[in-house]
Amino acid sequence: MSVTILNIGWALVFSAVGAAVGILLVLAATAFIPRLLDRLTPNIDEQKELVRGNRAVGDYYGKVVAASILGISIVIAAAILGGLISALH
Repeated sequence: MSVTILNIGWALVFSAVGAAVGILLVLAATAFIPRLLDRLTPNIDEQKELVRGNRAVGDYYGKVVAASILGISIVIAAAILGGLISALH
């Protein structure tokens, strides 16, 4: 029984560490991806286009940033789940 409790303790440690690293990675991605998109489209100033009422730029920009952050979140969730499964195995 003590081995089971030890494994559950390690699973909690792995999930806490994975969650902390995951939160940091998502925050870093939230800061980095819009800058990357600005560098990939140097001839388009998204802020000016939004002020002028060009919704297509805002929709594209929002969808690309949201999809990137969602993809990173899925990878982080899989890593946390893998840590939990390895700790409980």
